[in-house]
Amino acid sequence: MNIILNNREEIIEKETLTVRELLSVKNFTFKMLVIKINGKLVKKDAYDIATITEGDNVIVLHLVSGG
Repeated sequence: MNIILNNREEIIEKETLTVRELLSVKNFTFKMLVIKINGKLVKKDAYDIATITEGDNVIVLHLVSGG
């Protein structure tokens, strides 16, 4: 499937996948993430059920804190 991930076209070799699967496939390992699918915020407890499909626009931001 083709998706837009962080404003870049990506080809994923699956028909659908969950947010958690995407994080694994793309090796996102940061603890503090903000994820949006087509502009809608996905809460951490929904990572296993929120699905990404053909043409979706996905934003994965990692939050960094410091002084």
